[in-house]
Amino acid sequence: MKGLPVDTQIDFEGGLLTTTPHSCINKWDNFGIADPSISHKNFLRKWNRLSRLQRSLVYAVFIIAVTLLVILYNSKVGSTDSIKKSEKKSIHDNLHNASLVNEEAAAIVQAKKPAVEFETNDRPTFTGPTNARQYAVVESFRHAWRGYKEHAWGHDNLKPVSGMAYDWFSLGLTIVDALDTAFIMGLTDEYNEGKEWIKDELIFTKNKDVNFFEVTIRVLGALLTNYHFTQDKVFLSKAKDLGDRLMAAFSSPSGIPYSDVNLGTRAAHAPEWSHYSTTAEVTTVQLEFRELSRAADNPAYEDAAAAVSEKIHQLPKKHGLVPIFINPNSGHFLPHATITLGARGDSYYEYLLKQWLQTGKTINYLLDDYMTAIEGVREFLAKRSSPNKYLFIGELSAGSEAFNPKMDHLTCFLPGTLALGHANGLPDWHMAMAEELLYTCYLTYAAHPTFLAPEITHFNLASTTDDMYTKTADAHSLLRPEFIESLWYMYQITGNTTYQDWGWQIFQGFEKYARVENGYSSLANVKSERPVHRDMMESFFLSETLKYLYLLFSDDRLLLDLNKYVINTEAHPLPIHKN
Repeated sequence: MKGLPVDTQIDFEGGLLTTTPHSCINKWDNFGIADPSISHKNFLRKWNRLSRLQRSLVYAVFIIAVTLLVILYNSKVGSTDSIKKSEKKSIHDNLHNASLVNEEAAAIVQAKKPAVEFETNDRPTFTGPTNARQYAVVESFRHAWRGYKEHAWGHDNLKPVSGMAYDWFSLGLTIVDALDTAFIMGLTDEYNEGKEWIKDELIFTKNKDVNFFEVTIRVLGALLTNYHFTQDKVFLSKAKDLGDRLMAAFSSPSGIPYSDVNLGTRAAHAPEWSHYSTTAEVTTVQLEFRELSRAADNPAYEDAAAAVSEKIHQLPKKHGLVPIFINPNSGHFLPHATITLGARGDSYYEYLLKQWLQTGKTINYLLDDYMTAIEGVREFLAKRSSPNKYLFIGELSAGSEAFNPKMDHLTCFLPGTLALGHANGLPDWHMAMAEELLYTCYLTYAAHPTFLAPEITHFNLASTTDDMYTKTADAHSLLRPEFIESLWYMYQITGNTTYQDWGWQIFQGFEKYARVENGYSSLANVKSERPVHRDMMESFFLSETLKYLYLLFSDDRLLLDLNKYVINTEAHPLPIHKN
């Protein structure tokens, strides 16, 4: 201890300094330890007396002891690392759950890990309805399912007024499309009925043309979701068979898919009425084909579909906005075609964002194209009505590209997509636009005595009385899901129960005006207090509309967690991957 005299020692117990002649101090005595130099000599003397065999045995015991200590240490370290990883994953999951309602948490998640790493065994658990509203929706599903089972089992659709069956593709669309809704609702009997039909009756060998897009989103998407939920190989086997047949659509000179595929002959072609494919259709198959590649461990499906997105990424656009027709031979858009977020254009924009999310936010051009497109929507398509200045999304007409102040009900998907983007770190004005547009969509329901929205709403830009009106030709309702879909996104993201109340008003409209003896029918005119039934129950009413209502009314906002799933455009959840 520097600064103390050489004949000074410390009394450690008393904290006092005492002096003792240097010759009497043994530095080891204070700690009750013998002088090591003496101990060392004694040890060497005893060691030298041992025989060679005895020394070898000592060496062996020493080596075994060291080995056991090393193994014990490594096992403890491994256990500690495992616990730390588990804790880290738990923290990460909690942050992801919070990220939908907390921007700071979202930033933390993105900084640490750009996507949820989805585990095969991390599948959702559904236990059935938990409140009166959910029970009511489940009863509606069962009513529709019973009518379909009695009058149209195995056919694509039920005509619920006449009690007749209707076939579009002859693929049992209602069974396949609605099956994961039954699973989510906890309807075991209905689910098993549908699964057995798929196992025994669903075949793709008929010599019949089908629409490539519709079959992909409804049938392939549903099969993949049910496989993910249950790991039942029958779904994957059917999905691979169907996917192989649908691959014929990519056989065009440009790789842009043809619209029609004959599943039996595996031949594809353009529709009879045009040489063009629909832009939304060719760009709304990527989620499904990518998931098929992951599930089947075959990259061919994803490669073909992703090449379409890459091709369209390279094409010139109007500030990210795309015409609604594209030529599969040349790979170019139809010049001066309509630009819209309604029919034939809508899901192109939806799948830009959802592909980016599905791939763990790793494909930057998808995000860039989406951001540019939404800026284009704000600049060219978003207008305000008169006199109350309601925000709506119009169209640019074919030929002149003049602004047309009409909005399809299909466009009401956009608030939910904007909110989903904002929840994943996109600009605040996206959410502001989502909230305003969602209210406008709500008004398209509230404006009518049925409290149901028409297929198309027109807006006034210079009126002193009415902001919107509906033409008789556009007044029908197919019981579409897009607005309810957006309500569910907004509810999960914000927790605002007003969106549940809006959904309940619409559900009551379905019950009062669309419910018939054998199911639910589309309506001819939502402006009438006694609307005529059009005698068709679309498969998406069970697959999407009732599913979104059930999720919207859940007490658990994360019953189907948007941090773990992307929802395809037919409401079939697909897992998010890390790349």
